Amino acid sequence: MKFKYLMISFITIIVFVIMITAFLPRLLAGPEFAVSFRYITLPLMLIMGFLLVFMTIFFLLNYRLFSLLEREDWPALSYYLEKIVYVKGKYNARRVRLLASSYLVITDYPSVLKLENKVITAKPSLIKKSALVFGAARVLSGDTKGAADFFYTYMDEVRKKERQWMHWFFGFCRLLSGEFDVAEKEFTAMAKFSNDALITGLCSYFLQSSVAKYSQDPDDCKYSAANGRHRVVSVLKTVDMWNREVNRMENEIHIAIIRKYINEARDWIYQ
Repeated sequence: MKFKYLMISFITIIVFVIMITAFLPRLLAGPEFAVSFRYITLPLMLIMGFLLVFMTIFFLLNYRLFSLLEREDWPALSYYLEKIVYVKGKYNARRVRLLASSYLVITDYPSVLKLENKVITAKPSLIKKSALVFGAARVLSGDTKGAADFFYTYMDEVRKKERQWMHWFFGFCRLLSGEFDVAEKEFTAMAKFSNDALITGLCSYFLQSSVAKYSQDPDDCKYSAANGRHRVVSVLKTVDMWNREVNRMENEIHIAIIRKYINEARDWIYQ
């Protein structure tokens, strides 16, 4: 749905609620109407009115941003955000993450690293809030060693829900660098204990397809892969359930860049 239609729908609902709140008590008026209007109806109307004003102002202030997102005009979006972040110095987690993601979409990896350096200087606390995006830029640019070091540095500082993905990308970078023993250790641990089905599936797939042939104990490596695969199927019982889980996260940039491997893992798990 277009942003403006979504906003119009939301405002219409709020106006409707305000009108119902204002007129329904009058239709049901009794001796207690004055008391209920003063202590219940009026405060509720004020709250809804404030929400209406706030949402309208928010939409108008961000209309340009919403329009560019809706059109998926990533070069224009990155230019728009550059003016806000670089020129006006308005750094926040949402803008930094969106600007970095825009650069990734147009494969402008040097600009992601430039943004990272700017953020480190201006507001270093924001780095860990977009660590997956900054790390992904290193992976896509081919700097697997730099990416591994980055993921290792921030893997325990990010939000809890992103921590396992940081560990997975660290193992993935080690795999790309040919450090199969380190990759095996990371993937085996997550195949056994991760509570994220996609991560478990990816780790199990790489253990079976890539790591086992270089493992000092290939039988144990394959066993871990098979066990992880079983854990995935016990939660996501069908291919459709796996696809729904992937689609739920498809807007995350770190999911988009490894979609090929996610599909390969799916085919292996549900072969």
